[in-house]
Amino acid sequence: MPVANYEQYCQMLEKASKEKFAFTAINVTSTSTANAALRAFAETKSDGIIQVSSGGGKYAAGCAEDMALGAISLAQHVHLVASKMDVVVALHTDHCHPDKVESFMIPLIEETERRRAKGETNLFNSHMFDGSELPLAENIAQSKQLLERCAKNEIILEVETGVVGGEEDGVNNEDMPADKLYTTPEEMVQIAKELNPIGKIMYAATFGNVHGVYKPGNVKLRPTILKDGQDAVEKELGAEHRHLLVFHGGSGSELEDIHETLGYGVIKMNVDTDTQYAYTRPVVDHVMKNYDEVLKIEGEVGNKKKYDPRAWGKSAERGMTDRIIQSIKDLKSDGKSISL
Repeated sequence: MPVANYEQYCQMLEKASKEKFAFTAINVTSTSTANAALRAFAETKSDGIIQVSSGGGKYAAGCAEDMALGAISLAQHVHLVASKMDVVVALHTDHCHPDKVESFMIPLIEETERRRAKGETNLFNSHMFDGSELPLAENIAQSKQLLERCAKNEIILEVETGVVGGEEDGVNNEDMPADKLYTTPEEMVQIAKELNPIGKIMYAATFGNVHGVYKPGNVKLRPTILKDGQDAVEKELGAEHRHLLVFHGGSGSELEDIHETLGYGVIKMNVDTDTQYAYTRPVVDHVMKNYDEVLKIEGEVGNKKKYDPRAWGKSAERGMTDRIIQSIKDLKSDGKSISL
């Protein structure tokens, strides 16, 4: 099927909310990592979300070093390959901080506006504005401006209050004060009250989650923060205003905690660190086992079948695919595509 249109994307998210499962949202940096994600969705009959960060876009652009251009390139590849699949895929951009809005998010919205003017489908289904570093009033004000433009183009905006700890994509929050790691019920009510009338949003509320890699049990989550916030929203504004929540920084989280968040409205969980390792680990294994054939040692010619990038690339993709399949099953979205 083609990449989801607006109605299909909304259907995906509402189905996840109603049936208490979440979509695996996979950060990709190349056509190879995108293919690994697409294969995982296809093999599990799960819809899914592929996302690109500003850093991922810059990497994909190569010598052009244009983060928006790289994101456009990856998105076009996903559009082409997804059209041959039987599940539904959505495209999203991850963590756009205020200093990158003009160079990353706006050019991508403009690209969608150009496509729509020609009668074509949206390039991306949703974008994330991460204004968590700003004072709340400023975060909301800028989110409103972006949401107004997104809503006109049937784009969902993801927003964040509170701060996800750890480090990702060059942004370091490892020394963030503990109170900043937890979104308050008052914030969740305010976000719903001020943004919901403008357009459809997803909300990355924070509850002790952190980016990066940690041993199981080292991340201390407080999922009840999400419940308290959702209850406050429902009490003040009504059940129809409950948030579609996003879980950032799932590495090192206990499966019990992940499952608990599904009951509180988490419909999307970002996966990046674990899939980076899952992609790289088979490459290391291939090189170590085929050292004399991968390298041309002491005048020898090596073995083309071993150093051909397709040889180790297939193993890398398979490793990443398998890790995504694990995440899909953990989040209970397998076999639940809206296309079935």
